Amino acid sequence: MGALPFQGLAHLSCSASISPSCMENEQPKNAMAKKLHDKSSSLTVKRLPRRMLLQFMGFNPILLCPYPIIAAPMPEMKEPEVIRTFKLASGVRIQEIIEGEGSEAHEGDLVEVNYVCRRSNGYFVHSGESKPITLPLDKNQVIKGLKEVLIGMRVGGKRRALIPPSLGYIDENLQPIPEEFGPRRSLLSHAKQALVFEVQLLKVI
Repeated sequence: MGALPFQGLAHLSCSASISPSCMENEQPKNAMAKKLHDKSSSLTVKRLPRRMLLQFMGFNPILLCPYPIIAAPMPEMKEPEVIRTFKLASGVRIQEIIEGEGSEAHEGDLVEVNYVCRRSNGYFVHSGESKPITLPLDKNQVIKGLKEVLIGMRVGGKRRALIPPSLGYIDENLQPIPEEFGPRRSLLSHAKQALVFEVQLLKVI
């Protein structure tokens, strides 16, 4: 009969002879196992709410909720449609954006307008949109190119025009021009460039 390992041999000796010493060794083990079983069975497992469990793990349920308003794409800014394009004999190029239905402006009239002035590359120069301005349709008080744009317009109409430098600010006192020093200086610094005016006729006075 081959030799058995030490642990196997000890187990075999206890099982083969049921002696009081072996029984005494087994009873404490069974008693301790029973005690542990009684303690574990007496514990009640409480289930955590799902929301509390997610917050404990670092998840915020609010951030997981989809919001269509946030996910919606931004509306695209569209250029206004041009009704027609024409060129005056002086060289001013005009795009008709809105045809007005009110009174028509004539040379010598006093008109109230909104306008935006930009360089030909689209960079903003000056604007009169925040506060309408009054202009006399007189070549001695307003730049010639803008006067030609306004003549023939009807109230409610809107035009965009490319005005060459020769019909623009050849005199720094010509209207429209900002009263503030900074904007005024900025506008006059572009006096030798072609300027784009987008103008809307509000009223013929």
